[in-house]
Amino acid sequence: MKKEKEIITSLLEDTGITINGSNSYDPHIHNEETYGRILRGGSLGLGESYMDGWWDVERIDEFIDRILRAGFDRKVRSPQLLANIVWAYLANLQSKRRAFQVAEEHYDIGNDLYEKMLDKRMTYTCGYWSPPAGEAKTLDEAQEAKLDLICRKLGLKGGERILDVGCGWGSFAIFAAEHYGARVVGVTVSKEQVALARARAGNLPVEFRLQDYRDIKDETFDHVVSLGMFEHVGYKNYRTFMHIVDSVLKPGGLFLLHTIGGNRSVHKTDPWINKYIFPNGMIPSIQQIGGAIEQVFVVEDWHNFGTDYDKTLMAWFKNFNEAWPTLKGAYSERFYRMWKYYLLSNAGGFRARYTQLWQIVLSKSGVPGGYKSVR
Repeated sequence: MKKEKEIITSLLEDTGITINGSNSYDPHIHNEETYGRILRGGSLGLGESYMDGWWDVERIDEFIDRILRAGFDRKVRSPQLLANIVWAYLANLQSKRRAFQVAEEHYDIGNDLYEKMLDKRMTYTCGYWSPPAGEAKTLDEAQEAKLDLICRKLGLKGGERILDVGCGWGSFAIFAAEHYGARVVGVTVSKEQVALARARAGNLPVEFRLQDYRDIKDETFDHVVSLGMFEHVGYKNYRTFMHIVDSVLKPGGLFLLHTIGGNRSVHKTDPWINKYIFPNGMIPSIQQIGGAIEQVFVVEDWHNFGTDYDKTLMAWFKNFNEAWPTLKGAYSERFYRMWKYYLLSNAGGFRARYTQLWQIVLSKSGVPGGYKSVR
């Protein structure tokens, strides 16, 4: 156990972190077995030991920011991570048979949680905090700015029919119908999202379906959007996804892909995230997206505002934390620590520029005369 502590201490040398130190990012260890658990389990051991109360830190976001900037994740390679990578190569973890698992384990856990955590429109994707027109001051403003940005990038016109692949609780569909007169079809694998989206939409010209993207066929749309869903598609299915979008998109239409992105190509998500938050997910890279769209779409615009996800996640945690007294009757204390770790560790990841947020505008054969980038 002493040797394990020495190894972890040595690995932290370049981070500025001191175990049991006085800084807000210094972890305080309550169980000496934490060190061995991290060395054996990597990020899974780190996250699970936090959930179990084996260690605490005042600012998880600052702690994660520092260890990622120092490459700590590359220094600790657990047997579990290697096993997960091998399994991801052998199996299609995002097959149609598995498609609804993430809804059952994440999106369907309770609309009460998401209503209290998210903005008033229940937008579960990155907000746009720094548009040229002026800085957003609240989460509601940042999310409305993001939804409007998407509509402007599409050049959305009244009466146009839009497909929203992975529509969540309907925030984009409802916004586009209210503000731009669009007709929107939204698909999701979450039954809870469909039920609440339908209730929130009222008599607007929007339709919400419980449907896997691979079942979309024999329809046409003026434009297609996919906001925060591509992270569930998986590298073995990227090309299929692009061909399906191409098959339903009208000539002259635009496809806007909004996705978290990674700085390097991987074939499996973080083991802790996979087990506790987003089963079967993975973050795409530029190379993987590029290979999937080659000879299918023309890239018209690629916009990175990943630092805005840091602000968004911090706002979500603030809402969640303040609402916890009203939520804890339905959720355990271990869930609280899990959800806190999820939101704040991801904020740290975006702050460290370890992860990005991309909005990519694609056309079928190129916009005549060129696409005018919108910000």
